[in-house]
Amino acid sequence: MTLTLRATTALAFLCVVAVAWGQDVHYNYDRATNFAAYKTYQWADIQGGAVTDQLVDQNIKRAVDEQLALKGLTKVEKGADLYVGYQAAVNEERRVDVWGTGPRWGGGMAQAETRTIKVGQLVINMYDPARKQLIWRGVATKTLEPSKDPDKNYRNLQKAMAKLFKNYPPQTKK
Repeated sequence: MTLTLRATTALAFLCVVAVAWGQDVHYNYDRATNFAAYKTYQWADIQGGAVTDQLVDQNIKRAVDEQLALKGLTKVEKGADLYVGYQAAVNEERRVDVWGTGPRWGGGMAQAETRTIKVGQLVINMYDPARKQLIWRGVATKTLEPSKDPDKNYRNLQKAMAKLFKNYPPQTKK
């Protein structure tokens, strides 16, 4: 395994296991879709989006499976009403912290510190295979602070997925 592939795998792993409470989640959906019509789903691979670590892949799918089962959807191997896929990414952002000291406001000295942080993002997509159309997308984003405890990481992933699927299926307002 090359160093680049190892680094990519490690970053994807950090992205997934670090989604803890306090993450930013949002979703969007096709308002013309009748979500009550969907009863079954199957996993679909999204090119270039899945992590290369099999254990992380299994954990993501298991956490999503748990939430979809709670929503009344049944996982099948073929002929599903919905296709579900995910993408994971890690981005670097620059943060600048500035603070000052002095006898009063506007006086004294200021110090600034610039640091690079890693931000992980997990995107869950749902497609209608009959219409060949994306009908729902949920995104969880979090500054990465992974734990070395795999059980804690999985619990954090479960919390993130519960928060993400809280409003699924979406209730369309009439």
